[in-house]
Amino acid sequence: MTPLDGKVAFITGAARGQGRAHAVRLAQQGADIIAVDICANVPSMTYPNASEDDLAETVRLVEKEDRRIVARKVDVRDFTALSAAFDAGHREFGRVDIVIANAGIIKMGPEDPENFLAEWNDVIDTNLTGVFHTIRASLPALRAGGRGGSIVITSSSAGIKASASLNASGNAYASAKRGVVGLMQGLANRLAPEWIRVNTIHPTGVASGMTVNDAMRSLMEQAAAGGANTISGMQNALPIKMLEPEDIANAVAFLVSDEAKFITGTQWALDAGFTVR
Repeated sequence: MTPLDGKVAFITGAARGQGRAHAVRLAQQGADIIAVDICANVPSMTYPNASEDDLAETVRLVEKEDRRIVARKVDVRDFTALSAAFDAGHREFGRVDIVIANAGIIKMGPEDPENFLAEWNDVIDTNLTGVFHTIRASLPALRAGGRGGSIVITSSSAGIKASASLNASGNAYASAKRGVVGLMQGLANRLAPEWIRVNTIHPTGVASGMTVNDAMRSLMEQAAAGGANTISGMQNALPIKMLEPEDIANAVAFLVSDEAKFITGTQWALDAGFTVR
């Protein structure tokens, strides 16, 4: 029997990157998956989001592990649509045990002075309100199951130590990633008597569509040449430039397992020492 045999995980931002890695890793551990992703670009951002083909690939990879998956194209900013997608998965599987609020965005590069409010609002609405929507949509079913459960919120190293920025998107990102810590702490305290554990994870840079794109490459080249930009001061303590999505998924697989049954209300820095520099 695998550690998560018979359990069901609800994962946002599941079409690629960390979200896909979570879906595949938890499927390997025996979980069935409810997966959502926006599968569309956000106009204020500077890199492409995942596509419907990417989400289909996540479906293929989960099914390759002989697990079931219900996948839907959904924007976490749309609570009604997100709730409907979750409900479809819950009807299919009859339960939910794990919630991973993972979907997030950030604009790479300088802000648009004509569009900075959209940059702020899109990041806050996705990275903070979208997390609230994810938990609000799934928590009634999680509690009704009476079996306890685990909620993991993807924050960031920026949720522990914000990097220097005047840009609307960078400030919104740090604010949202710090904001979800407060959300986590309130939920962890309230839900502990029901054996529902709530934690945040705080990765450093992770190789994904958010970080491996033309906009990020331009920033990295500028920083390497000695220029000051939004990433020029970012450096891990360990000699690791960037983590892989599977590194984070392995940590999350532990956090949602019975081996971590005593861990709740924590901020887990998966950051290669970024926040101690």
